[in-house]
Amino acid sequence: MLEIKVKRRRWPGILAGIIGIILVSLLGYALVTMFSPTLPILSGKTGNETEKKLAKPAGTYGDRLYISAININIEISQGRDSSVLEQGAWNRKPENGDPIKGGNFVLSARRFVMGYTPQETVEKSPFYNIGKLQKGDHIVVDYKSKRYEYEISEKYTIKPAGVAVESPTKDPQLTLYSCNLKGDSDGRDVLEAKPVKKD
Repeated sequence: MLEIKVKRRRWPGILAGIIGIILVSLLGYALVTMFSPTLPILSGKTGNETEKKLAKPAGTYGDRLYISAININIEISQGRDSSVLEQGAWNRKPENGDPIKGGNFVLSARRFVMGYTPQETVEKSPFYNIGKLQKGDHIVVDYKSKRYEYEISEKYTIKPAGVAVESPTKDPQLTLYSCNLKGDSDGRDVLEAKPVKKD
């Protein structure tokens, strides 16, 4: 009788151990998924995926943004609201400029959205690593079946409500921006790039 009671008391400890292992595993998976954009091996991308796509003729993949320095290649789309961000980069103000007519070609994309898997997180967080870009880094845009190259000239942060970066400009430029890693309420990181003159 006494032995049976001792065996029954072991089950709560075993059950607590199993639950503990499951919780630790879930937490570990959540952390890996959260930081997957900084871990290339978990991203599902090859290290030279962007370069491979750039080796194809302009327009092969439609309107697209390429940043080799951080292995980004995403679709450029136009639309009325932020749902466009699900597709990649949002051409925010087409009326203010584009690579053909000049002016301010403004693109924004999501900085961080956590998915169910590391690959989904990387896919939904295309601008996660734009903070790593520096002045002098190059950006390539395929637009209307032609290829345009830009060089980053300015890098700065603005307040969340700052929309002046979307204003028309006299000289042609590319403006990229996204909320910073602390969230949209903390500010936005902005990159301005000038067209690279071809010989």
